[in-house]
Amino acid sequence: MKIAIVEDDINMRKSLELFFNDSKDLEIVSFKNPKDALKVLDDSFELIITDINMPQMDGLEFLKLLEGRYEAIVITGNATLNKAIDSIRLGVKDFFQKPFKPELLLEAIYRIKKLIEFQKKYQKISIKNDPSKNTVKQKHFFIATSEALNQTQKIAKKVSPTDASVLLLGQSGVGKEVFANFIHQNSLRAKAPFIPINMAAIPEHLLESELFGYEKGAFTDATTPKAGLFEAANGGSVFLDEIGEMPLMLQSKLLRAIQEKEITRLGSNKSIKIDVRFISATNANIEQKIQEGSFRQDLFFRLQTVPIHIPPLKERKEEILPLAEWKLDCVIRQYGFESKSFSENAKKKLLEYEWYGNIRELLSVVERAVILSEGLQIEESDLFLESRSPKNNISKIADLEKELIKEVYYEFNGDLLKSAETLGMNTDILKQKIAKYNLNF
Repeated sequence: MKIAIVEDDINMRKSLELFFNDSKDLEIVSFKNPKDALKVLDDSFELIITDINMPQMDGLEFLKLLEGRYEAIVITGNATLNKAIDSIRLGVKDFFQKPFKPELLLEAIYRIKKLIEFQKKYQKISIKNDPSKNTVKQKHFFIATSEALNQTQKIAKKVSPTDASVLLLGQSGVGKEVFANFIHQNSLRAKAPFIPINMAAIPEHLLESELFGYEKGAFTDATTPKAGLFEAANGGSVFLDEIGEMPLMLQSKLLRAIQEKEITRLGSNKSIKIDVRFISATNANIEQKIQEGSFRQDLFFRLQTVPIHIPPLKERKEEILPLAEWKLDCVIRQYGFESKSFSENAKKKLLEYEWYGNIRELLSVVERAVILSEGLQIEESDLFLESRSPKNNISKIADLEKELIKEVYYEFNGDLLKSAETLGMNTDILKQKIAKYNLNF
């Protein structure tokens, strides 16, 4: 298994290299920053272990650029709860706060390794046999057992037959693309193309040509003209995911496409008529972006003719077990396992967990549990939820920090300056932490 470690702290990087040196089945390649890693990463790598706070590029920004091509583990020493939650929403398998035991990281790596090996083995079986008999096709649908989602679904169904622009709002992983597809399938455009486009996944310098197309000679490699995604969707619907990430310079062209139903290819001044229904989605604070000047207010108004808020999974707890049972059944049939079930403790844990990554995280956790569990009953320990919980990890670091400050502060008999120097902290910050932990000498 080939692993990329991306860590700007040379001591941590070298420590991990030395620790993994004895693992004969792990090939480690380390990088001091994400930009160096991006130049080298190819299909031979299977796992990325990355820090979050790095000077050249944030680790989460780095993972977004990778577009889920590799499994990922995050390690960090300065994480906030928001950063931890963001990493889980990006599909990160495990989250480790520094300092951590390397043995626990190694266990997480071997869990991922086993999962990858199993999936590869299954793919070979599928190719050898008839893939259509081995693959469970998961269609876009809802398990709408909660009142919250029922109400949202009713709004979506009501707006579907119209051509009104819809803006789907909600956290990552709540099912915005499922809703977008649902709206398309229940519209008069159902037999025409539905084209999902992730705005954050397309490099900025390629976005205009991808969306609007280009003419021959528009740039160096443009040897022939090419229609863009908007033209390809003619008669159907376009789903613009992460619309808040669209560069400001292209927003006027999108506004024209929505208002005038026409576009202009890159390198041309000729207008092309299009017949497209626009559905957008974002988890960003668009109002804040408008105030900052990075998003056009007039475009925002055009996109949200009908805004639809999709509630997070923690507000739809009635759906957690039905979704988990559905995914369990899908994985069993897909891989040809004997029938498995969740223990009562596992069900309780599924209901108690916060599900920061929403439905996407739930389905991922269930699939991993089904594959890695040894018996016919999936136990709480098979879910591996403790290592995924940002709150647990953040609180552990807070406890360690409190004990360290207490030890140093008491050793110097309450001398603030000496304690701050020893801890490597600003005295004002140390004062705040002493008050926070109620450590007055």
